[in-house]
Amino acid sequence: MSASDPAVAGLPHDLIERARNVRLAVFDVDGVMTDGRLYLTDSGEEMKAFHSRDGHGMKMLKATGVEVAIITGRTSRVVDARARNLGVAHLFQGVEDKLVVWQALLGNLGLAPEQTSYMGDDVVDLPVMIRCGLAITVPDAARHVLGRAHHVTRAAAGAGAVRECCEIIMAAQGTLEGHAAGWFA
Repeated sequence: MSASDPAVAGLPHDLIERARNVRLAVFDVDGVMTDGRLYLTDSGEEMKAFHSRDGHGMKMLKATGVEVAIITGRTSRVVDARARNLGVAHLFQGVEDKLVVWQALLGNLGLAPEQTSYMGDDVVDLPVMIRCGLAITVPDAARHVLGRAHHVTRAAAGAGAVRECCEIIMAAQGTLEGHAAGWFA
């Protein structure tokens, strides 16, 4: 894939190179897959809103052979349901130390840190973000996270940011246009 390809036009060369190596894309939930707000009912049940295009982006990325994982500090039945709906086999909830879980996942999959992307928004995500091959965040992320990310999405958390991340990886790997072409037939 060349830099003149429309799918990667305007993306920095370093970002394209980092995304080209990704074999595992890891996502945080609150503040990445959602807008970060927590909705609690009177009975204490937690609700979250997810964007359908983000979910479809994750499905498309998986279809290209890139593994997808979710690592989140909170535990929620709705996240379990969302992961099942998307076919995400690697779901880790209630995680206090995301680095430990990420390193174990890499070991289980036989991957090197530079073969992973991580999308997070807060300081608890930094230990993984500074070690992975491609660190992506959202525009309203914590200041320290914004300073360490390789890319800040144009789309907001819970409103297409995950899809943007997936499309960057697919574009860099030359799979985006071919995958999307099937929808235009």
